[in-house]
Amino acid sequence: MDQNILFAIIGGAGLIMGILAGKLIFAKNTKKQIADAELLAQNIIKEAELRGETFKKEKELEAKERFVQMKSNHDKEVFEKNKKINDAENRIRQKEQSINQKESNLDKHIKENEAIKDNLNRQIELVNIKRTELEKHQEEHIRRLEKIAGLTADEAKTQLVESLKQEAQTKALAAQQEIIEDAKQKANKEARKIIIQTIQRTAAEQAIENSITVFNLESDEVKGQIIGREGRNIRAIEAATGVDLIVDDTPEAIVLSSFDPLRREIARLSLQRLVADGRIHPARIEEVVDKTRKQIEEQVMEIGERTVIELGIHGLHKELVRMVGRMRFRSSYGQNLLMHSREVANLCAIMASELGMNPKLAKRAGLLHDIGKVPDEETELSHALLGAKLAEKYGENPAVINAIGAHHDEIEMQYVISPIVQACDAISGARPGARREIMQQYLQRIKDLENLAMTYNGVEKAYAIQAGRELRVIVEADKVSDQDSEKLSFEIAQKIQNEMTFPGQIKVTVIREKRAVNVAR
Repeated sequence: MDQNILFAIIGGAGLIMGILAGKLIFAKNTKKQIADAELLAQNIIKEAELRGETFKKEKELEAKERFVQMKSNHDKEVFEKNKKINDAENRIRQKEQSINQKESNLDKHIKENEAIKDNLNRQIELVNIKRTELEKHQEEHIRRLEKIAGLTADEAKTQLVESLKQEAQTKALAAQQEIIEDAKQKANKEARKIIIQTIQRTAAEQAIENSITVFNLESDEVKGQIIGREGRNIRAIEAATGVDLIVDDTPEAIVLSSFDPLRREIARLSLQRLVADGRIHPARIEEVVDKTRKQIEEQVMEIGERTVIELGIHGLHKELVRMVGRMRFRSSYGQNLLMHSREVANLCAIMASELGMNPKLAKRAGLLHDIGKVPDEETELSHALLGAKLAEKYGENPAVINAIGAHHDEIEMQYVISPIVQACDAISGARPGARREIMQQYLQRIKDLENLAMTYNGVEKAYAIQAGRELRVIVEADKVSDQDSEKLSFEIAQKIQNEMTFPGQIKVTVIREKRAVNVAR
């Protein structure tokens, strides 16, 4: 019991001592914490004061800079406003000065106008006075003229009107002539335009018709020999003859292309000899082409000499004879030029004989009228002018020279045989069958003829025969009588004449047939 009390007393004493010791320790720690807190607070205060001073200085500097900037902007605005005000004041002053100047000028002009007006009034008065005096003088002058001329004023006016009419008629005739000349020039321009358009549309077909020759082969194996290794043979042929060789997929054929018919003929004969010989190489090609060219030249000369002998023309220069022979290898609108020239020569001789003129001279001009179409060198002259130039060069008669140059109205006709040559040239070229047409055009013309006849009632069938120079029309006997047949023939002929273009003439034959057919069984 006593022991427990003792432990309790000791425990209480220990508790009290612990409490006291804890208070002492807490008090000591509290003091230290308070001292540290005060020190920290002092440091914070000092740092805050330093920062405050720094912030204050920064703000003061910013405020000063902003103030300076605002002051600068304000000064600048004030300066600009002052400048604008000064400019406006200057403009106002200038306007005032200008207005004052204009007012002074206006006053000056008003004074000058008043002076001019007064002067004009004085001059008008003087003019009126002078006019009155002039009218009096004119009346007196008219009376004197009437006395001198023995005519009244009305008679003089009548004569003046007549003279003015004559003068006006003369001027009108001159103006009419100018209008006619201008119309001719415009018509020539339009005609050239139409001809050029026609040439443009048909040039390709004409070139195909007149610039190629087809060389037939026995087999396609010969094509390889003609071409040669790497094409050396074909290049040698083209270089030697001046003709383009077209070797394509066309079986057993080679196309020779050139605008010169003489060159095409030389190339054709040379190829014919090379293929027959079988030896085709560049050296052999040159040799054969040279021989062929010499042979053709001899043939040309022979043809020319034979032609002039047959026509009975003597004393013709050798160069002109050679040109006549060259015509054999040239065509014009599909018509052989030599045959055409021979025909014109014969026609000229016949016409000159009928008119009692020199037939030999006319025949000579007719034969030579187209020599300008076979020149040795290309030139810009037309064939008529070039032919006249060549005839003059080789000493032909002036009448022949003029007939050659004037047969297309390019120079003035000075001799009587010139229109004869022109007429015979037109006759030879325009006769039916003289000049061939392109196959497509020919077929179209035949078809148009038949279709034109089929448009009439009662026509059963229509056939264009004799190369389109005759139209046979078969009608139904039940619908068309004999009288109607004659009328139908006339109407079809008139319609063909008005609506179609054709060389020569076309005969229209209407056939009406009545058949009764029965079969006996």
